[in-house]
Amino acid sequence: MIAVLTGDIKNSTEHKVQKWMPLLKQALNRYGNEPTQWEIYRGDSFQLEVVPEKAMEAAIYIKACLKQLKSIDVRMGIGLGEKDYSSEKITESNGSAFVNSGKCFEGLKKQNLGIKSPNPTFDEHLNLLLELALLTMDHWTPAISKTVKNALENPKMNQKELASISNKSQGNISEELNKAGFDEMQKMIQFYTSQLAQL
Repeated sequence: MIAVLTGDIKNSTEHKVQKWMPLLKQALNRYGNEPTQWEIYRGDSFQLEVVPEKAMEAAIYIKACLKQLKSIDVRMGIGLGEKDYSSEKITESNGSAFVNSGKCFEGLKKQNLGIKSPNPTFDEHLNLLLELALLTMDHWTPAISKTVKNALENPKMNQKELASISNKSQGNISEELNKAGFDEMQKMIQFYTSQLAQL
C-alpha cells in the first residue's frame, strides 16, 4: 500500500511564485525525489507519493512550510491504496491510491485536508479528527508555521534547542507550539499511524 497526496496552493496569486515555489519544493524534497515521487503541474498543483506512515506528517509539514507566507494556504487530499502502474513521472503512475487521492481532493469543499482509503470507517474517523485539527491549523500565523516546521524537522530537539535555532526565547517557542496545537497534532499523527494497521 502507498499514500498519494494531491494538492494545490490557495491564494497562490497573492504572492509572487518565486516566494512560495521554493517553500513547496523544499517541503516535497523532504519526502521524495522529483519526478518519480513528486511533481508540480498546472502551475500550482502537486502530487506526492509517500509511505502511508508518513502521509499525515507530510501533509502537515507542507502546510507549515507554505503558511510561513501570509494569506497562503494549501488544500490536499490524501489517498491510500495500491499502485498498479509505475511511471518515471508520478503524474503518469496509476492505481487505487491515485484514484482515492484525486477523489478526495475533488471532494474538498470547506475543508483544506481530507483522507480517503479503502475503508469508509477509517475515513470517517480520520476526517472528523482533521476537521477539528484544521480549526487550529488553518489559523496558524507565519511565525507559528515556521516554529511547527522547525519542530517537525527536528523531532528530537527540546524547546530550548528549538529556541536557539529559531533565534527566539524558549517562552516564545512554548507559546507558539501551544497555539499551534502541536502536542494534539502529534497525537493525531500517532493515532492515524496506529489505525493504518486495520486497512
